Amino acid sequence: MFNVFRYITFRTGGAMITSFITVFLFGPAVIASLRVRQGKGQPIRADGPQTHFKKAGTPTMGGLMILTGLLVSTLIWADLLNLYVWAVVLVTVGFGAIGFYDDYLKVTKQSHKGFSGRARLGLEFLIAGVASALIVWAGTGSFASSLAFPFVKELLIDLGWFYVVFAAFVVVASANAVNLTDGLDGLAIVPIMIASAALGLIAYLAGNVNFANYLQIHYVIGTGELAVLCGAVIGAGLGFLWFNAPPAAIFMGDTGSLALGGLTGTIAVATKHEIVLAIIGGLFVIEAMSVIIQVASFKLTGKRVFLMAPIHHHFEKLGWTESQVVVRFWIIALMLAFVGLTTLKLR
Repeated sequence: MFNVFRYITFRTGGAMITSFITVFLFGPAVIASLRVRQGKGQPIRADGPQTHFKKAGTPTMGGLMILTGLLVSTLIWADLLNLYVWAVVLVTVGFGAIGFYDDYLKVTKQSHKGFSGRARLGLEFLIAGVASALIVWAGTGSFASSLAFPFVKELLIDLGWFYVVFAAFVVVASANAVNLTDGLDGLAIVPIMIASAALGLIAYLAGNVNFANYLQIHYVIGTGELAVLCGAVIGAGLGFLWFNAPPAAIFMGDTGSLALGGLTGTIAVATKHEIVLAIIGGLFVIEAMSVIIQVASFKLTGKRVFLMAPIHHHFEKLGWTESQVVVRFWIIALMLAFVGLTTLKLR
């Protein structure tokens, strides 16, 4: 009967349930503790939508709840001899620590200026670089340092050790894109769960030689185990959403958004689906691009393209209610995930 624990699908379900229960049971105590310790909670942008001022006093660093559920589930259900698992854990914990420090500075100073931008990016690239090198080392031959393309199985470009730089960029970009998206109650966590579900399926298929050959996707030995981590993210995300649903009792903060964004980016790198990640996580790409376009336009022309960036605030300024923005963005995230999954069979 214990043979069932060998199956990735069973352990993925176990990780999902474990992480959900962990977050759900300990969430109220964590929220109460953070509310007492943080006092005024996360600072609200003075130039933001007027509806946001009623959220003053809401504690942040809710990512601690998510990371606790995620790590507990990983230690219980994942194969801890798998190097891909440790690469993802390294990025998740490392980016979570950076986000925690950033949240701490914002709360204590009651300012949006937290950790130095350059220092933060430097640390992120360092952690992502180490994890990417570990992924390359865990791989086989030149394939480990090659960039794969969707729709064409035979097209592989060996980037050599430059692949580590490219992979680190993917991880850092993913983390910061999710961080920019986390601006409304429930806006980031549901798309993260959707992306995790899609990447978990990809990891499971890419790590199974039979499914990989049938679908004509690249077989990456050992990546199937990452489906367990994706299951843990979904469970922890559901537990967090229970408390983050409008009106939110707690915000995820940089602690959670950087960690979860880094996690999805690392899994995409490990499974050789870096380009597909841009489709599955297309909502995060849109959010990040809106900020880049806004800043570039203002510096070059002195004019703003959007009423406010990131783009979810633009729609709030247009008169959409917060719930309308959030639910409609969830729909977009779900449809983009479906589009990304079609690449598995279109070869």
